[in-house]
Amino acid sequence: MNKTLLFFTVLVIATCGLIYELIAGALASYLLGDSITQFSTVIGSYLFAMGIGSWLSRFIERGVPQRFVEIELGVALVGGLCAPMLFLTFALTDIFRVALYGSVLVIGTLVGLEIPLLLRILKDELKFKDLVSQVLTFDYLGALAASISFPLLFVPKLGLVRTSLLFGLLNALVGLWSTWLLAPVLAHPLRLRVKAVALSLFLVVGLVLGDRLTNFSEEHLYADDVVHATSSPYQRIVLTRGKRGFSLYLNGNLQFTSLDEYRYHEALVHPALVRAGRVERVLVLGGGDGLAAREILKYPEVKNVTLVDLDPAMTGLATRYEELAELNAHAMADPRMHIINTDAMEYLREKPETWDVIVVDFPDPNNFSLGKLYTTGFYKLLKRRLAPEGVAVIQSTSPMFARRSFWCIDTTLKAAGFWTQPYHALVPSFGEWGYVLVAHEPVPPRRPMPEGLRFLTEDTHEGLFHFPMDMSPLPAEVNRLNNQVLVHYYEEEWRRWN
Repeated sequence: MNKTLLFFTVLVIATCGLIYELIAGALASYLLGDSITQFSTVIGSYLFAMGIGSWLSRFIERGVPQRFVEIELGVALVGGLCAPMLFLTFALTDIFRVALYGSVLVIGTLVGLEIPLLLRILKDELKFKDLVSQVLTFDYLGALAASISFPLLFVPKLGLVRTSLLFGLLNALVGLWSTWLLAPVLAHPLRLRVKAVALSLFLVVGLVLGDRLTNFSEEHLYADDVVHATSSPYQRIVLTRGKRGFSLYLNGNLQFTSLDEYRYHEALVHPALVRAGRVERVLVLGGGDGLAAREILKYPEVKNVTLVDLDPAMTGLATRYEELAELNAHAMADPRMHIINTDAMEYLREKPETWDVIVVDFPDPNNFSLGKLYTTGFYKLLKRRLAPEGVAVIQSTSPMFARRSFWCIDTTLKAAGFWTQPYHALVPSFGEWGYVLVAHEPVPPRRPMPEGLRFLTEDTHEGLFHFPMDMSPLPAEVNRLNNQVLVHYYEEEWRRWN
């Protein structure tokens, strides 16, 4: 029995096991939102299931090597198919959570069986203390390899579906080579090899067709035809086209529809620019689609626009994808534009400059990584980077569908020391949508809006600042980095509408 190859087997199965756990957590976060809740419950369920598997291993008394290989093939099948099956379940049924936690429990139980059985196979080859230390060392090394390679290599290069199938294939190959490593103690090695080869071929076919499986799932997930889809290290980017024009989705959440996006972006940009003392230097945080930049560049006084967006895949798409580039009027290629792909909070910390106007166009705070960009800590950084007569505007979710969330953002901005002026606009694709203007002190309009706008006029601009009773202020806590109450408000309120 080759102990070196068996320890390498430990490394591979540990890597595969953690990859399946990360896939389930990432997929749940992508489809359900609230990444902390999803990862916490998935990891907890997975570890619990591993405990069940370890406990169940005591009942396997005969044919331990045979059972080990069979379990490897079981992990390969269930783990390899988990991502494509969960995507299909989400798109086609209403039992996604049942399928999610069912697959987590099954995979975790099978993975929990692996190491105890392998320890029993090796018990006659090494002293107990050496056996445990070496097996656990390779187990933890495999976990490290998985945790580093998953976000940096596999998700951006392969996506969740093909990553799942690839590691299922690795598990099947572990099962196959184990039939040679353990051949002297296996009852039916040839039968196991046939099963392992058949399963490997099946997973290879799935790997080749991985993009088609993803596209099939997304075609059922989105109402319109998917015309472009890509995964970056930060998000899943999907463009669809239908009767309403084309639409952008990030991690399954609608960002705009070309038919009415002008309402959203005119309302986002122009109330701030008509109030600022100067508009020569403008900072855009988020807004990687270039549509806010399009509106900003309508002012001839603008000399420099710095756009900070975390994801180069998004800003690249806005620059090179012809239909999107036409919609943003090729703003991303304008010589006044400077695109920087980095974290907005880190950028504000590191740059001592100030800007005349700051447009904050982040996605809604539906998870804690986004929620940090709506906290007092972030807004205090923002305040230091705003010129004395400057004005900033913050996209602030819907005051109709997430009323307390909207007023929580306003409360948090006031706690950071801003003067605030909330307002809202009707965007048919989203419903009533909210924004908050902020400055160091109250500011009235100072300049006219540019010509050629499709939504805003002097009269409609004034009407944005009036709230009906069902969107009027509600008491809300301040959103701080250590509590992120806004994310909880947001999840609770939008759950009622979805």
